[in-house]
Amino acid sequence: MNKIARILRHRWLDESDVHRLLGRGALERIEAKVRASERRHSGEIRVCVEAGLPLGYLWRNLGAHERAVTMFGKLRVWDTEHNNGVLIYLLLAEHRIEVLADRGIHRRAGAERWAQVVAQMREAFRAGQFEAGLAAAIDTIDALLVEHFPLAPGEVNPNELPDAPVIS
Repeated sequence: MNKIARILRHRWLDESDVHRLLGRGALERIEAKVRASERRHSGEIRVCVEAGLPLGYLWRNLGAHERAVTMFGKLRVWDTEHNNGVLIYLLLAEHRIEVLADRGIHRRAGAERWAQVVAQMREAFRAGQFEAGLAAAIDTIDALLVEHFPLAPGEVNPNELPDAPVIS
């Protein structure tokens, strides 16, 4: 696709498209799901949904992966005590899904497991079940974090990062 058409597609979509796609109350339910998950392990889960890429990314012909890596840093997902943060990144304009995991959980789960999470979300999204797809991904990531970074009896997750999805 040529650069101008790509720029137009990304500029056409905005936050209202994210809200329309997810439906009423979905962001609050996703936030609650992340919060409940983090009571079971020491990891951190962040969800980021962007309608389109910033103009600078489009001009330099960068894609969803590069943006997800940037957001991983910007949202401080890498900055957890046990290096066990996970970012779920969605780019609506290109129908792209990225799941990035910090080294502590990535070492234990492996790239293949993250690819399975992406495939699971892709199937739900194709069926028009965006909130359900995100919820299932959070459940899968939760299970991995509970398996590899469970809380000891009486221990509390210090909740190092906000639980609310980031929308732009």
